[in-house]
Amino acid sequence: MKEIINKLFSYINLNKGEENKEKVLENVKSTISFRGSNLWILACAIVVASIGLNVNSTAVIIGAMLISPLMGPIIGAGFGLGTFDFVLLKRSLKNVLIATLVSLFVSTFYFYISPFKEAQPELLSRTSPNIYDILIAFFGGLVGVIAITRVEKGNPIPGVAIATALMPPLCTAGYGLAIGSWKFFFGALYLYSINCVFICISTFLIVKYLKYPIKKQLDEKNEKKVKYIITSLITILILPSIYFAYQLFEEKKYQHQIDVFMENEFTNKGIAILYKKTKFNEKPKKLELGFLRKKYNKNEIEELNQKLNSYEIKNTKLIVVQDTTDLKSDILNEINFKKSVLSEKDVTILNLKNEIASNTYDNKALLAEIKILFPEIDNISISNHTYNENTDSIKTIPVLIYKSVKGVPESNEEKLALWLKQRLKKKQIEIYKQPIVKSNTAIKK
Repeated sequence: MKEIINKLFSYINLNKGEENKEKVLENVKSTISFRGSNLWILACAIVVASIGLNVNSTAVIIGAMLISPLMGPIIGAGFGLGTFDFVLLKRSLKNVLIATLVSLFVSTFYFYISPFKEAQPELLSRTSPNIYDILIAFFGGLVGVIAITRVEKGNPIPGVAIATALMPPLCTAGYGLAIGSWKFFFGALYLYSINCVFICISTFLIVKYLKYPIKKQLDEKNEKKVKYIITSLITILILPSIYFAYQLFEEKKYQHQIDVFMENEFTNKGIAILYKKTKFNEKPKKLELGFLRKKYNKNEIEELNQKLNSYEIKNTKLIVVQDTTDLKSDILNEINFKKSVLSEKDVTILNLKNEIASNTYDNKALLAEIKILFPEIDNISISNHTYNENTDSIKTIPVLIYKSVKGVPESNEEKLALWLKQRLKKKQIEIYKQPIVKSNTAIKK
């Protein structure tokens, strides 16, 4: 049994294959300073990462993380703390501060002069850190430190640089400063702080485990003080992240219940949903839906609101957007926002929805205005029609079909056309009269 335990420990023994401790410390100290070439490399990496975030290119962001020298002083701080080398700790923290300020300045300047200010998904993902980011930083840091202390470094270091992602949060914080968004700035800076602190703590633990020589022997009181500071830092950073993780879980659960409700009550019944918007952070929460053809009266909407409880969708108000003008406006606003954060495929789908929305007019509102000028018109229907004129171009023209029992004089029809062009801001309009017979054909006047 003892042999089995010894063999098991030999597999997990970190002392096996360990580099000389003095050499490791020398290498760590050489990567701390941010002067000369290191500062230039950092500034260039920040620009590359900012461009990647700006154009939503994951490959470019990964490249920036690989060339960034930010890990050096953070790991140096962990070694300084673990060996009680307070000169090394102070020097490391000073260089972390310099690197942070330089990175913020460069990224803020870039985003300030950049013509593209839309928040891309790569930017948005760095503004709401949670407990998972802490786990990534901690275990990524462990891998990095273990690799540094090996004779054969292997290839974990580039992976650690990508996983712990120190550059993107700093660039996102710079973006927040450039556009004046404190939410973006503090959210990204919190993620950056999490990464720095937990990489440092994982380094501290490995240094202690491998029993690196103590630079300065501390008395029991001061040693307790160091442990108290570390514990306090961990607590301060973990508590908000647990809350954010809980919020993320609740939001995902809420969205899932919404999807089930929509599928059962609308999609499975053949009712096409044209527009959807959820407002999770409002009180009460709101679910806004717009439909392609289906119209709901007040009682039906109230009944749908009552059904929300049966799907465990609590504290939520369902709002059915039915007015054509408002619905079209909401869809276009949603498209303008989502175009900047969705893939090319999603944008194509949204453009199709936009085309559907733009092909409709508020017939009720237009009829009310027309009847003031032309009281002889009883009803209208107007929509866009596309014509292929045997050329490479396609022409879209609004077509009005009107119904009039009394009849409309030809001169009034011309006035109607002129008024409609001005009202719809179109260069060409076609007008047809619907005959007072049971026919589906519209005859041009």
